[in-house]
Amino acid sequence: MDLDAVTKQSVLHAKPDGLILQYGTAGFRTKAEHLDHVMFRMGLLAVLRSKQTKSAIGVMVTASHNPEEDNGVKLVDPLGEMLAASWEEHATCLANAEEEHLPRVLVDISEKAAVDLHQDAFVVIGRDTRPSSEKLSQSVIDGVTVLGGQFHDYGLLTTPQLHYMVFCRNSKGQYGKATVEGYYQKLSSAFVELTKQAFCSGDDRRTLRVDCANGIGALKLAEMRHYFSQGLSVQLFNDGTKGKLNHLCGADFVKSHQKPPQGIEMRANERCCSFDGDADRIVYYYHDADGQFHLIDGDKIATLISSFLKELLLEIGDGLSLGVVQTAYANGSSTRYLEEVMKVPVYCTKTGVKHLHHKAQEFDIGVYFEANGHGTVLFSKAAETKIKQLAKESEDEKRKAAKMLESIIDLFNQTIGDAISDMLVIEAILALKGLTVQQWDALYTDLPNRQLKVKVADRQGISTTDAERQVVRPPGLQEAINALVKKYRLSRAFVRPSGTEDIVRVYAEADSQENTDSLAYEVSLAVFQLAGGIGERPQRGF
Repeated sequence: MDLDAVTKQSVLHAKPDGLILQYGTAGFRTKAEHLDHVMFRMGLLAVLRSKQTKSAIGVMVTASHNPEEDNGVKLVDPLGEMLAASWEEHATCLANAEEEHLPRVLVDISEKAAVDLHQDAFVVIGRDTRPSSEKLSQSVIDGVTVLGGQFHDYGLLTTPQLHYMVFCRNSKGQYGKATVEGYYQKLSSAFVELTKQAFCSGDDRRTLRVDCANGIGALKLAEMRHYFSQGLSVQLFNDGTKGKLNHLCGADFVKSHQKPPQGIEMRANERCCSFDGDADRIVYYYHDADGQFHLIDGDKIATLISSFLKELLLEIGDGLSLGVVQTAYANGSSTRYLEEVMKVPVYCTKTGVKHLHHKAQEFDIGVYFEANGHGTVLFSKAAETKIKQLAKESEDEKRKAAKMLESIIDLFNQTIGDAISDMLVIEAILALKGLTVQQWDALYTDLPNRQLKVKVADRQGISTTDAERQVVRPPGLQEAINALVKKYRLSRAFVRPSGTEDIVRVYAEADSQENTDSLAYEVSLAVFQLAGGIGERPQRGF
């Protein structure tokens, strides 16, 4: 490790004085002009991680659903999963080191992680469409090359595509070809194979309107759509030619504001969906005949997928386990429907995709979705082997179900939530089951819910347990929440500290919107009074 060369190169990517950043589930995110030094240093870190794992490591330059002027970076581990928690700490330490301490920090990380510095390193890099992303990608490359690492720059990719590329490279092609073309072909072939038996009444069912958040998803979906055009017609809106990335559009906007994005034409009872800026989230929605807006979020996506998988598993009858993983933000109606109607076990984890992903790995087939529309399905190696065996050897009905499961396995991006992959899965299921968007929405009725934020002096003063559903500190707050919840029917509420800023997030649901809003306000007031609230006291009215 040539520390003198690192020091000289680092001066060209100098750290601003006093800037402290934290690597979280989403990596680093802040204003783009503050990230040059972080990108260079994540290039350094990716080389060390690659040497330690003896695998290709990914670096994605994106700020996902954040505004266009922001940017960010996340590292991707060998199996296409999120960076290991211990290396998140190394990332934070390296990003925040003052210039004169940088060599020492690199040596410390190498020693703590037992990195073989003589091992070769390979890093794959992708970026979104933000104006700042190309220059920041070059800063990553500078970091990789100064430590002698090899790299492949894929240029413009969705975040899930980069995760896919990393896994393909490390699985030596067993998961798929590590090219954009290979990604398109794998998903499209699976979609066409799965839907060839579908009966569609007219063309209306086969057309989908897609809000691409003026992001990278528009470019990639436009490139890909001719591969599956016989089975599905997609019309792209907010494709980046006019609007600003994530501005008044995209999955996060639609979910947060419970209304359609600007820039999309909606007709009554016509399916529409929105990606987020880096195309790892998806939500569906429609207008009914009365003009009422209906959102179909990650909870209902998980329910649709789980019901389809359970039907196929019952047909093959081979005892494979199916589990659904949610967070505390999942609507209570979805949990009740899954457990009581579908008889599918549901598990709750802490907020953050990595927590859901790890829990889903415990099942033969693990379905995980956050309410925000980020999710996928994981198949264990044993389940894949069994399904492929049944697809070859079993009698007609079993073989048909097994072949459908085989296609589903290829259609999901098992490394991470992927808006394009999830969209194709959903469209295939709707076609095969002959469901309209209204029938899908009618599986169950969401309980009204409300999310609020309370500013506090120090978020560290709040700690939680039971997958963030119960408060441990400060004393008395959980008791206050319990007493408030008892006042309303079908109600629950929880609070959790933000991972990045001094705010406490409040979630409430109840039998009516009026009761939900009252509960959310009262819980916010309890947080303000018992957890060191600052600024303006919570007010009624939303």
